[in-house]
Amino acid sequence: MKQLSSCGFLWLLIAVVFQQTEAIMFRLAPNMQKCLKDEMQGNQIVAGEYEVTGAPGQKINYVVRDSKGHIMSQKEDISKGKFSFTSEMYDTFEICFISQVPPTHRGIEQDIALDIKKGIETKSYEGFMSAIGEAAKLKPLEVDLKRLEDLSDAIVQDFALMRKREEEMRDTNESTNSRVLFFSIFSMCCLLGLATWQVLYLRRYFIAKKLI
Repeated sequence: MKQLSSCGFLWLLIAVVFQQTEAIMFRLAPNMQKCLKDEMQGNQIVAGEYEVTGAPGQKINYVVRDSKGHIMSQKEDISKGKFSFTSEMYDTFEICFISQVPPTHRGIEQDIALDIKKGIETKSYEGFMSAIGEAAKLKPLEVDLKRLEDLSDAIVQDFALMRKREEEMRDTNESTNSRVLFFSIFSMCCLLGLATWQVLYLRRYFIAKKLI
């Protein structure tokens, strides 16, 4: 019973992890554009698949840019297709869909379905499955175990990246707190010095006027 429960949990975990991605669907008005932003890790593959409902006389273009405005992928007059790109470092990317309708057409809204996958989600195991099938006649469960292994590696890398970011944010906070503390001490010293100078000046002024 324990072995069956473990296998059931394993299959449930695989099903949840690898079937939770869903396409984003939205409507694009004529002669308008809609942009979506997301982040990507360094040396990470980002793959997308899109499908656009057709409309006579209308066309939709897409363009993908990074945070610096560099074009990473683009295509005009799309209907259905795929794209992929990578980045050497952590960055954010923006994908924009632009509707173009001639002035002679009234134009209608078009539906766009977009599915974006990153990292391990873009990896295909068909070659691995055929290789182990020919070499050792292993069951498809080995492919699922390979997926779990890659998923574990990806999770470890994500935690390492999160830890690195946390350390950078902590260093930034500590540096900011130190600067604020030094500025506060400097401001207090300036105020004390100004108050002391003002008292001494007024004292000399009153003595000179023989008021005290």
